[in-house]
Amino acid sequence: MQETWRWFGPDDLVTLDNARQAGASGIVTALHHMNQGGVWSEAEINKRKAEVEAAGLTWVVAESIGVGEEIKTRTGDFQKKIDNYKQSIRNVARAGVKTLCYNFMAITDWTRTELAWKLPSGGYALRFDAVDFAAYDLFVFRRAGAEADYSPERIAAADARFRAMSADQIDRLEKVLIDWLPARDFAYDRASFRKMLDSYRDISSADLRANLIAFLAEITPVAEEEGARLCIHADDPAFPLFGLPRVMSSAEDVRALFTAIPSPACGLTLCTGSFGSNRHNNLVAMAKEFAPRIHFVHLRNTTHEPDGSFYEAEHLGGDTDLIAVAAAIMDEEARRAAEGRSDAQIPMRPDHGHLLADDIGKPVNPGYSCIGRLKGLAELRGVMRTIEAFRTDRVR
Repeated sequence: MQETWRWFGPDDLVTLDNARQAGASGIVTALHHMNQGGVWSEAEINKRKAEVEAAGLTWVVAESIGVGEEIKTRTGDFQKKIDNYKQSIRNVARAGVKTLCYNFMAITDWTRTELAWKLPSGGYALRFDAVDFAAYDLFVFRRAGAEADYSPERIAAADARFRAMSADQIDRLEKVLIDWLPARDFAYDRASFRKMLDSYRDISSADLRANLIAFLAEITPVAEEEGARLCIHADDPAFPLFGLPRVMSSAEDVRALFTAIPSPACGLTLCTGSFGSNRHNNLVAMAKEFAPRIHFVHLRNTTHEPDGSFYEAEHLGGDTDLIAVAAAIMDEEARRAAEGRSDAQIPMRPDHGHLLADDIGKPVNPGYSCIGRLKGLAELRGVMRTIEAFRTDRVR
């Protein structure tokens, strides 16, 4: 797998030099300042490409050309935004960036309740506390009909948790849930978030999947023409939140999409942390089953708790066997190489590293500090080289 590194652009405190020092050769980035539904211009794409190449690296994955809510709900000027999306694909692909990661999550993107949860080691991790989330949904945000989404036991636990929270704790939880996301140039408050939720009031998961398929039916032929690979990212977490529909949370969801859009240009970002947030997903089996259409890999791990909570674990810890996942992806790379395919090497990035050592206290994007990801990448590099050594009979 090609070792890559997510970079949020010139304002990212974790620099391109840091990425190169970590051993990455490829960069995963996006034009975050142009993600309001317009076309990514050739000039801005080439500027970003030049910035990356000046550091001795290569821009290999666009993550992501944003998919607007109008496209997901097929309302407003959604067709204009789809047309803009097509042109952005053309412009990015013609600049040499052929792998395009995107997601189809309604409103929220990835969601956690804690961005700096202290680990026994003294480092910090991202965490989703299921009871905290229910407490916010039920007793702070007071979403209409929320009670139907929780068991009586969970409602009682959430009520007790809410009553024990201070005003500062509630404010901090709300900020993490609806008022924060890396590289997003706007924020929701309670009123605007409620308005966005209302736009999904009559949209079921089946409706959202139909909208996704309609979107891909338009953009996949463009990707084919340009030799580009689209790779959808999992819902994160891979279960419903705020009553919103989900369409990429399980192996069944992936199968449904691949059946509807059979083109190899319509592929998957295998994010072991996002899919792994749903304890019912078998990531090794998914890596093997969907290997021919996996075009990008996010390797990270999660540890589940009995009440449905989870936290971001060590890359080689947690509940997913990342060694077996890496082996499955490398099997696919060998198969593609034997066929002489140009996409034989699959880009991989270490995702959501812990906040460690000198990074603690720095204003870095949560999950995207330098040292934690460097540690994860080094561990994964060791895994890959060990697998290669066994396959070439250098280890006995």
